[in-house]
Amino acid sequence: MLALPWTYLALLSLGYTLALTYGHLGWLAGISVALLLVAGFAVRQQKIPIARFLGHGVFIILAVALAMHWLPGFYNGRGIDPHRITDDAAPFTMYLNQDKPLIGFWLLLVCPWIVGRRSLRLSVYATALALPLSAILALGGALLLGMISWAPKWPDQAGLWVLNNLLLVTLVEEALFRGYVQGGLSRHFKHLPYGENLALLLASLLFGVAHAGAGWQWVLLAGLAGVGYGLAYRFGGLGAAIATHFGLNLLHFALFTYPMLAG
Repeated sequence: MLALPWTYLALLSLGYTLALTYGHLGWLAGISVALLLVAGFAVRQQKIPIARFLGHGVFIILAVALAMHWLPGFYNGRGIDPHRITDDAAPFTMYLNQDKPLIGFWLLLVCPWIVGRRSLRLSVYATALALPLSAILALGGALLLGMISWAPKWPDQAGLWVLNNLLLVTLVEEALFRGYVQGGLSRHFKHLPYGENLALLLASLLFGVAHAGAGWQWVLLAGLAGVGYGLAYRFGGLGAAIATHFGLNLLHFALFTYPMLAG
């Protein structure tokens, strides 16, 4: 049995504690937790293959619902009230979500193989190569599309933004899209020619589609960034993917219009 990734669980717990201090939970949230527990038990058992398949199916449905904030009982606290970080930026609001992190907890507890363990040296090398690539593709693309401009800054709310983005956004998204989706597809496609490349591209495509609510431009840019994150995960493991994703988000936040230019 694989050892649990305690470092990632500790980081996620820290972020979840932060979220809980800004919001509160209703008793209906227990229904989501109970369904996740049932799905986890079904996936971890080894005797009934169809139960494992159904467990993954229930989790995927719950993951979509949690990420979209569709399930009752979660009152996500507002960490940053609506305002313009720079004068030419669209208004920005930040919530410390209590529903979405449950996705990360489930993945790390039930599917510890998603971590994709690599040596620290490989993780650092992978991040050092993938982060510039992701920045060129995503931020360069955003500049070409006229969505952002050069705007160096470090606002008063930056510390809270950093904690939220690293612990409650980036970690969860990379555990899901790179660890679970890309890692799972890589295992499934391992006997196919270029199976790992196919898994990376499909995970990147899904990551782009997940941003469809913000418009086609964000679908394109997120998909391109996902290629960089996927390369980081493939060669450096989950830690490299998280570092690359967070590094790109930090560059965007600190050096360019955030989240985008006002329409």
